[in-house]
Amino acid sequence: MAPSNEAVLAATRAWLERAVIGLNLCPFAKAVHARGQVRFALSIADSPAQVLDDLADELAALVACDPQERDTTLLVVPHCLEDFLDFNDLVRRGERLIRKQGCESVIQLASFHPRYRFADAAEDDVTNFSNRSPYPTLHLLREASIDKAVRAFPDPEAIYGANLDTLKKLGAAGWDALDVGPVR
Repeated sequence: MAPSNEAVLAATRAWLERAVIGLNLCPFAKAVHARGQVRFALSIADSPAQVLDDLADELAALVACDPQERDTTLLVVPHCLEDFLDFNDLVRRGERLIRKQGCESVIQLASFHPRYRFADAAEDDVTNFSNRSPYPTLHLLREASIDKAVRAFPDPEAIYGANLDTLKKLGAAGWDALDVGPVR
């Protein structure tokens, strides 16, 4: 039986709070989450075309919304895109959509997936977990917010290296103990 929409969103919130914020994988996430500026949206799509339609809707809504009200959107896709390569293809299509909508310098697309794998890493390499989420997730971020956060952070290039160190110290067992996987 598939998990409920509420359970999917709760698992995504838990991942954000325990892994992304809790491990400080993204030092910028805590403030927007604490201010309630993160929208958790659910796509019930069962095809990539439908996911792109949902992404277009969320993109338009984010751009139209006051940044003080909504700074970022996580679009969670629990019913399709289980294959990581298919997901990557959709991410490229999502980036094209952002350009076609004239939002290239306004909104950036980041991606998270339960089977995320860096090109140069083994599938079971714990460093892949920096981009692993309970469900395929498309993250729409405001460029202005990224720029502001980067200016406030002394060495933004160090984030990636710090994440690798954190995950290597944590290990796969430590990650599993966070209980941030999909609802079963």
